[in-house]
Amino acid sequence: MNDDRNVLGGELAPCGTDPVTGFYRDGTCSTGPDDLGSHTVCAVVTQEFLAQQRELGNDLATPRPEFHFPGLRPGDRWCVVAARWLQALEAGVAPPVVLEATNAQATQVIPLETLRRHAVDVPPDIRSLT
Repeated sequence: MNDDRNVLGGELAPCGTDPVTGFYRDGTCSTGPDDLGSHTVCAVVTQEFLAQQRELGNDLATPRPEFHFPGLRPGDRWCVVAARWLQALEAGVAPPVVLEATNAQATQVIPLETLRRHAVDVPPDIRSLT
């Protein structure tokens, strides 16, 4: 049973299932002792964020079939390492955050007010926006 909480104190909502995200590839930003990177920030990735991550050696856009990873596109929801999100913030390219799907553990690295300033309300299926 998952007892992770979100940064708002509620039940941790799903972050993304297409592609399936999370350290445990369960669609949520759940974390545990084996998640050394703390994949706890549910971000809606942007082109700028993906480009910055590629420059830093963390290529999230290129498909990696051997790992069953399709590559991310702008608009995908992805559980991002908290320190990587903070690094993107400092570079001016922090992607929006889904607070209900961001693990409370992220606040050990990023202040809650900072996450709130970057919050966005995006439905789980962005196709419903068209």
